Amino acid sequence: MPVTLDCEVVQTRSGAQAMRDKLTGELMHPVGPLVESLRLYVEPSRLGVRLRESSGSVLVVLDVGLGAASNAVAAWRCSESLTGTRRRLRIISLDRSVAALQLALAPAHASAFGLEASAGQAARALLERGQHQTPHTEWQLRLGEIAANLRVGAEERADIVFWDPFSPRANPQLWTYTAFGQVRGACREGATLHTYSGATAVRAALLLAGFAVGMGAKVSEGKYATIAATSVELLQQPLERRWLERLARSSAPFPLDAPSDALERIRALPQFAG
Repeated sequence: MPVTLDCEVVQTRSGAQAMRDKLTGELMHPVGPLVESLRLYVEPSRLGVRLRESSGSVLVVLDVGLGAASNAVAAWRCSESLTGTRRRLRIISLDRSVAALQLALAPAHASAFGLEASAGQAARALLERGQHQTPHTEWQLRLGEIAANLRVGAEERADIVFWDPFSPRANPQLWTYTAFGQVRGACREGATLHTYSGATAVRAALLLAGFAVGMGAKVSEGKYATIAATSVELLQQPLERRWLERLARSSAPFPLDAPSDALERIRALPQFAG
């Protein structure tokens, strides 16, 4: 389908190429798409380890915010690189536009975005047919309003969620208590969610939606990504009671749609008991 191109490739201070949205001014993976997708999404999700688990079921990654496909391609490469007995991977990518992916696939940019050779072929097939399959990996595209596409069937419920839309400033409806409640309903037990944002309101929204929430990888000095899970036992660094003090002091502690008793609800969560 025709798409209005609203993206450009720019060079960041680190020297890496990154995709910039002209409408919002936001950069996708400003550290560099090949580095950030591994450090914030694929490695913390333990994707390779989970694909080697003895379960014969398909492992589902819900990739929210396809963008230039950096996270999905990193997951695809991880799956395709494994040998021996392993689970099949299904990646379900959601977005409202494929403009960033179309630009990233241009010959001048494909290498910088990890879209050369077989990965590029997979991404082109995704654009042309809405899906791509190999013996080990399936990749699907759901194009349209992301909230509507979070309603998945039982067999498509996520084991891993990559939550990577534009920021709450640019895309507020995808960082709400309601949105995270929808994605919590789209998760299997044992699922984890990974996002670059460490904002207090984002973490509060995840807690209110029924996730346990912890610290993720370091993004920059004093800033950390977020990992959420269906159980606190799945987190290496869960938020502790001292985080509640920060929540109480924050000038923007909650998402706009938080219930009036949000602070009391969060304080009463098992994660903060004891």
